[in-house]
Amino acid sequence: MRYTLIIGNKNYSSWSLRPWLVLKHLGLDFDEVVIPLLQDNFKEKILAHSHAGKVPILKADGFDLWDSLAICEFLNDQYPEGKLWPTDPKAKAVARSISCEMHSGFFNIRNDMPMNMRRVINGVTPTAACQSEIDRVVEIWTNCRAEFGQEGPYLFGSFTIADAMFAPVVNRFATYQVPVSGQAATYMKTMQDMPSMKEWKADAIEEEWVIEAVEL
Repeated sequence: MRYTLIIGNKNYSSWSLRPWLVLKHLGLDFDEVVIPLLQDNFKEKILAHSHAGKVPILKADGFDLWDSLAICEFLNDQYPEGKLWPTDPKAKAVARSISCEMHSGFFNIRNDMPMNMRRVINGVTPTAACQSEIDRVVEIWTNCRAEFGQEGPYLFGSFTIADAMFAPVVNRFATYQVPVSGQAATYMKTMQDMPSMKEWKADAIEEEWVIEAVEL
């Protein structure tokens, strides 16, 4: 099956990063179409691919999928050998729970620390609400690594959808110099050292598009 992934520009589009990493992890050959966020005719260009009007969009042999987590679940169903969820039932349940928690929450981190791969921003003091969410992310990473990470460096040992879901937060913490230590710091380095993450960042740095509101 041949895939095309419609994404936003890599410097800013956190949701696009997630299924892109999963496709890379599976070693699939796919086409990539970038629609720069908030640029001329942005909405019209996306609506030409999906009535949802959002990226990412996965085109797969005549039908389209949208929403990062839904795309990842589809890829898990198509390629079970990729083991995109842990095989242990408890670990799988926890992985799905934290992935859904990431998918539907952490609004303060998203709003206060928008993804920007090209910058390192010092001196940011999180609001109390944002700090509470930061603490929760660190708690998730620490607990998952301690309980399920014995067989490898990721949250559940080997790479899973849960890692893809938290990948943009790793980038945000790096951009805004969020202090983390212990298991959480080690996990961040693991994610940053992934070849696919390095590839995405290198592409992001080369992009010319700028969203001024995120650069303030």
